[in-house]
Amino acid sequence: MTSTRAGVAASPRARTIHGPVTGSRDHGILSFKGVRYGADTRPTRFQPPRPPAPWSRPVEALDYGAACPQSGGEANQSEDCLFLNVWTPGLDAGRRPVMVYIHGGGYSTGSGSSPLYDGSRLAARGDVVVVTLNHRLNLFGYAYLARLDAGFPHSGNAGQLDLIQALQWVRDNIQAFGGDPGRVMVFGQSGGGAKIATLMATPSAAGLFHRAATMSGQQVTASGPLNATRRTHAWLHAAGVAPDRVGALLEMPAEALLDAARTTDPVLGYGGLYFGPVVDHQTLFRHPFYPDAPSQSAGVPMIIGNTRDETLAFLGGNPANADLTWETLPGRMAPDVMRIDVAPEVVIAEYRRLYPGWSPDQVLIGASTAGRSWRAAIIEAEARAAQGAPAWVYQMDFPGTLENGRSGAFHTVDIPLAFDNVDAAGSRVTGPAAQGVAARLSDAFIAFARSGDPNHAGLPAWTPYGLAERETMVFDAETRMQNDPRGDERRFFSRTPYIQPGS
Repeated sequence: MTSTRAGVAASPRARTIHGPVTGSRDHGILSFKGVRYGADTRPTRFQPPRPPAPWSRPVEALDYGAACPQSGGEANQSEDCLFLNVWTPGLDAGRRPVMVYIHGGGYSTGSGSSPLYDGSRLAARGDVVVVTLNHRLNLFGYAYLARLDAGFPHSGNAGQLDLIQALQWVRDNIQAFGGDPGRVMVFGQSGGGAKIATLMATPSAAGLFHRAATMSGQQVTASGPLNATRRTHAWLHAAGVAPDRVGALLEMPAEALLDAARTTDPVLGYGGLYFGPVVDHQTLFRHPFYPDAPSQSAGVPMIIGNTRDETLAFLGGNPANADLTWETLPGRMAPDVMRIDVAPEVVIAEYRRLYPGWSPDQVLIGASTAGRSWRAAIIEAEARAAQGAPAWVYQMDFPGTLENGRSGAFHTVDIPLAFDNVDAAGSRVTGPAAQGVAARLSDAFIAFARSGDPNHAGLPAWTPYGLAERETMVFDAETRMQNDPRGDERRFFSRTPYIQPGS
């Protein structure tokens, strides 16, 4: 449907297997926001998702759907949260590549509705179909109840099952939106990347996507069932629920459940309770990238990316890190900053040797990035290389600016670059140089979605990561290939065993 009798463009309409939806049109791109892919999860709390009831009359898909209940600033929250959004250049049978973005926020916060994730520019730039989505988070998606009540066997991975149902929706419906169900790329930043790494090892996700890109988000190990149960006990205690009365959780308000989840994590020893994927032998039967890369995804091409100064996003504005000295620095680095069992004094001495001009603050950011955030990306890239599966690795060096004026390539800086949304609300990268980096990174992702190879004319030749050379594309104002960037830091931290926080 393209016009009305008055010559005014009519609302675009697409038919899903559940029923028809109408969207909107803006500068040649069609958008469908708040398309339901699953039924309300409130009546079936902690259970696998269900398909929505079918409808016959066209449903308007003009506004984003609700996000899962969570702490933080999401304005629209509800347990009825299984919605997705589609941007497409057209509803013709163009068989365009499909780019499905899975949002960050760990496993606890966020939604697919951020202005940074608006798919209009990416869809227009690459003639691709872009999808973002919401799913169950935190305790609603990952509280592991199975060892206390057999009636909730899939509770520890309900959020992952939502993602799988969303990808099944893409498989079954995306052709009606001009997309190719045989060329589906998943990409995600932070927790979104970790969710993707977990899907790569989840049998029921096999075949639902054909390329994967993770941006500052890895999942080497998932939570074990015993540690997950320890967290459940702590949560139940805070909620005032006896371990043999798990069913009482079904009637409690969402706000009360979230409040109880703020109790200190008994495994980590700091912060609120961690809820994430669980090796439950129902949905997830192995750790995502331990002891090796999952064989089920060996044929799925992968991009693994990180930013040069990841932890600046978390530590750069923390008043506790102001006026650091060499004497006070060790106390700031353990235990919750480094998150590995290593003597901070030894780390500081090594960084002062490697970078004698650095300040205590620079050592804090550099060491915590390399030892805590970057480490898992290296492990995954090494595992893929050992498997003989293609993995293209990048490091984002192009800086953004935090609210307090500090500059660096911090966690999240690559999101607006990948979406070609440097001018969107919330972007921390602006200007002509940022637009140039956005062109190179977004075109790489588009090429990857189209062919399974990120190379394009605007980049130096990008070769997959190997254990001999450790080839890495460094995105910056002057993008370049580099072998083993920060190799001294990598070798130093490789001496300390790595355990994924939350495992």
